[in-house]
Amino acid sequence: MFYSAGLPFHLTRNPHYVASYTYASNNSISGYIPPGYNLLMTTLLQNERANIERLMIPIKDSWKENGVTIVCDGWTDPQRRPIINFMAMSVNGPMFLKAVNCEGEFKDKFFILELIKEPIQEVGPDNVVQVITNNAPVCRSAGLLVEVQFPKVFWTPYVVHTLNLALKNICAAKNTDANEVVFLECHWITTIIDDCMFIKKFKINHSMRLAMFHENVKLTMLYIADTRFPSIIVMLRRFKRIKRGLQDMVMSDFWTSYRKDNVQRALTVKTKIVSDDWWRDIDYIINFTEPIYDMLRRADTDVPCLHLVYEMWDSMIAKVKVAIYHHERKQEHEEYPFFLVVRKILSARWSKSNTPLY
Repeated sequence: MFYSAGLPFHLTRNPHYVASYTYASNNSISGYIPPGYNLLMTTLLQNERANIERLMIPIKDSWKENGVTIVCDGWTDPQRRPIINFMAMSVNGPMFLKAVNCEGEFKDKFFILELIKEPIQEVGPDNVVQVITNNAPVCRSAGLLVEVQFPKVFWTPYVVHTLNLALKNICAAKNTDANEVVFLECHWITTIIDDCMFIKKFKINHSMRLAMFHENVKLTMLYIADTRFPSIIVMLRRFKRIKRGLQDMVMSDFWTSYRKDNVQRALTVKTKIVSDDWWRDIDYIINFTEPIYDMLRRADTDVPCLHLVYEMWDSMIAKVKVAIYHHERKQEHEEYPFFLVVRKILSARWSKSNTPLY
């Protein structure tokens, strides 16, 4: 059954799968015919939906007493359709409300507002404490309109998205007139990240180099998402873990004798990997971004942390300062341009996302 239908093997861990076979082996059910295709698509599905609705009644009953957070999140499905999910979060757990296919729609603030209003009305405006969206300007505008139409409801941006944007400003600073100071202080970080990406692409673009890598390194180089800047930090951490293997690879006789590809690029890769200064820069980036990364991970869980965000943000900036000043051997009372730029970025992101609800 599993092999002929291509069923995923993790189905065997499903408690209903195990329970069905346990029941069948312990009971006499001669003549039993399993439900057919049409029955599963119609009557049984409707019955199970009604059963789930009954199971959710205790969660809904708690909304009036404890309040609800409406969370919406946009993503793209395998057919490349833009989908927005809506969830109701409460002390008794999350509940899926609906998913909206926004294909062909112009997603301005008024369109987003109308989408948000529906789950608010479904849950009950008096039960909703806040609506959480990402930090996109259109979502921010829609959130402010929500606060006008529902005076008791707060709009709150994702803390995780805010931290992601802060890391983007620090790790991928752009050279513009308005951003010149930030670029001057942070461009070295972009250079290190580009070096890592260059090494990674050089390794995977040829089977022989890939074989040399696997011979010396037991871990893989992680792929990162272009829009998820915390994954850059994860990539740098992985580079640090495989440092010894990379150095063994480029110092091996096989690497030296292999001349079928661009010799200059191979020399550049080797120069970077054996450079102590290059690895010190990687350590520096990991150390001063660690408080940001730690806060992002604490906020990116199902554990309620709204009441901790204000304190976490303050302590995060203080820890970033300690890491930078320790590396640069600066006294606490001294002003250091790089930290001033980093603090300005973090403070600006906090100012944009801070809400009275915190």
